[in-house]
Formats: sequence, structure tokens, C-alpha cells
Amino acid sequence: MDATAAIEAVLFVAEEPVSVAELSQVLEIPPAEVNAALRRLGERLASGASGLVLREAGKGWRLYTRPDLHPYLERYTSSPGATRLSRAALETLAVVAYRQPVSRGQLAEIRGVDSEQALHTLERRGLIDVIGTAPGSGQALLYGTTDLFLEKLGLASLADLPPLADHVPPASVVEVLERPFRPEEPSSDSRS
Repeated sequence: MDATAAIEAVLFVAEEPVSVAELSQVLEIPPAEVNAALRRLGERLASGASGLVLREAGKGWRLYTRPDLHPYLERYTSSPGATRLSRAALETLAVVAYRQPVSRGQLAEIRGVDSEQALHTLERRGLIDVIGTAPGSGQALLYGTTDLFLEKLGLASLADLPPLADHVPPASVVEVLERPFRPEEPSSDSRS
């Protein structure tokens, strides 16, 4: 048996990341051999002969598409048959990912609009879930991301999320963007 090929086949059909322990059990080989086969598979895929890469995600290993091929995937996903998350759902998911645990009220305050429909969509797709309740009166439901969220983004943990500072524009850009919403200031060169 070629362990590398067997692991590739298992990962190809797996719907979620597969752990070394599970691969070891399925292939009936020691974890050290699984790790060696994973290394060989990763090297072979990284050689550029495949459209896939091997990555650790969540609590196991998974096949993903090569980043340089994403323009083709974007073209494919923009086709009429592909399903995508709405802008509202993506915004809601970002807030949940970075602020979790977060309540429905906190989401509405941050986004400035009701996020009820987006929350339902994200829950239905398994990207977020209720992870607790807030203390105090009302005990609002608190939302957080799921292992499927980590898997879809190819992350091992939430610590792998890019820092928000990388996505915040510089102060000079914020100033220009906010200018139309500020009250007009009196002109200093007005003549009396």
C-alpha cells in the first residue's frame, strides 16, 4: 500500500479535516508513518504539478486549492450556479469571528443594522453557532464561530486570523472618508 496515495484519497473525499490519529487508524499504520506520508504528500503537491495544497486546519489535515489559482475559482464562484454569502452575512461573520462571543444586540450596534437574517444564514451553513448566554437579565444568546469556519478559511485556530490593524485604513484616509459627514466649519477667510 502507498500510504501517501491512500492519505490523498481519504483527504479528497473527507468533508472535514482528518487527524493523524484517524488516518493512522484507517490506514493501519503508526502515526509516525502517517506524518512522513503527509510530509511527502505536501511536498509533491507543493511542487506545482497539482492544483491542490495540503494544510493543517482545525484539528486535522485537509486539501485546499493553490492560492495562485484563486482567480479561476473566483470566476467559477461568480457563475450563476455558485452560491455565495451576501455582503451582510460576510460582515456579520467578520464581526462574530473577531468579537466572539457576541450577542445579536452587539452585532446590531457594531453594524448599525439588524443582523437577524445574516445570523440565520450563517447558522444554517454551520459557520457560527450559539456558544452560550450573556449573564444578567434577558440572557442574550452569544454567538461564536465553528470548526467548519476554521476549516473553510484554512485556519488551525482563531489566533491565525489576520490582525484587524492590517485592514484599517490610515488616519488620513479615515479623515477624507468622514469629511462629508461632519458639520461644516466656518470659513476662516470670511469677511465681515
